Amino acid sequence: MVRDVNEVEQTMATLYDKLGVQPNATEDEIKRAYRKAAMRWHPDRNAGAEDAARAAFQDIKDAYSILSDPTQRQVYDAVFAEQMREWEEHHQRVERERAEREEAARAAEQAAYAKMVSLAMRFADEGYNRDVVFGVLLGHECDASRAAQIADSVLALHASRRQASVPEEPAADESAQPVEHAAARDDHAAAGHGASLGGLWFQFLNSLKF
Repeated sequence: MVRDVNEVEQTMATLYDKLGVQPNATEDEIKRAYRKAAMRWHPDRNAGAEDAARAAFQDIKDAYSILSDPTQRQVYDAVFAEQMREWEEHHQRVERERAEREEAARAAEQAAYAKMVSLAMRFADEGYNRDVVFGVLLGHECDASRAAQIADSVLALHASRRQASVPEEPAADESAQPVEHAAARDDHAAAGHGASLGGLWFQFLNSLKF
């Protein structure tokens, strides 16, 4: 069973940590560190906390018995290196799987969002108002805040597209001069066909001058 990161690091470094030395410590440094730690954790020097001191003192003795022996220390270091390699491989695998899950979640969220936008656009194109579009999104299990944002954005876009599709009417001052020339040229014809659609439109445009 693969252990937790902190547990693995604590287990692998425990012998050196118990003595308070680095993994590359010399034999003399290990011996001095052992004597210092043994004095600190000797049960006779920890009145009222004998049990904890006794356990720590035993750990220190065990660590020193291994690290003070070159052969045992070499074996320990080899095991330590192997455990570090296994832990690193496990850590990389966990990180890779986490990144893959996050990427899959983002892709799924983007696909769901695109689906809701497409649905909202379809109902907006069919002439339904914002509340109907919002309700449709809720009915498709869209989050309320997301549904409101999509409905508002889609209806605003739809309204903008409709407005842009309406042709602009010519300005009054731009049409005044052509109307004046048309009036001078077709005055007689307009009088004879006042009831026609062209005559009504002419009269309307001609009245803009006044």
